[in-house]
Amino acid sequence: MGFLNNTTVTVDAILTKKGRELLAQGTEAFNITQFALADDEIDYNLFDVTHPNGSDFYGKVIENMPLLEAIPDENHVMRYKLVTLPKNSIRMPKISELAAITFTTSDGLTNASPLVEPTTSVIQDSSYTFILHDKSVADMKAEVVAGGDVGASTPFFLGDDDAPNSKTIVAKSVRISVVPVQKKAVTQLTIIGNDTGAAQSITITNPVTLASLTTENQ
Repeated sequence: MGFLNNTTVTVDAILTKKGRELLAQGTEAFNITQFALADDEIDYNLFDVTHPNGSDFYGKVIENMPLLEAIPDENHVMRYKLVTLPKNSIRMPKISELAAITFTTSDGLTNASPLVEPTTSVIQDSSYTFILHDKSVADMKAEVVAGGDVGASTPFFLGDDDAPNSKTIVAKSVRISVVPVQKKAVTQLTIIGNDTGAAQSITITNPVTLASLTTENQ
């Protein structure tokens, strides 16, 4: 990662592996329909309301901060996306703290299905986008289906290796069910509020192996 020369207006764009594949198919296949904005490199603690030269200089340090080069790894870039909130909002919406899910070996026999039912503070979300990163570790189905045409206001991008094995549902709540695995496995469930863009991830741990189920049945 490096810095851009911020003395001129610069647009620095790079394509992901999927983007390069679409571009190779021609301009009709490569069609940008959505974009997101972020302020990862901004430190708002540097906004100085005590600057001796007046209000025009409060944000001078921030304006002169170097811009970062674009990188294709969503785990290290665009982690703080900008969202549109109602006028006069004074706090950022936040999804209530959700507990991690840990199955037990007996859950493989009882078909235990914990409910994930998020709520958002400050501004309520009418629905959520639930992204199960690895559907071979657990399964997910909508408990309360959302109505209308909805979509996450802050898109969440999975890596090229994770996306094919992920599962996405738009709903108000979901149930997570156990899937027998070869060995103990862990995955993540990411929840995004479709109205506010608030996001949270929880860990799902699955120790229910085929061998453990055989032992329980004996």
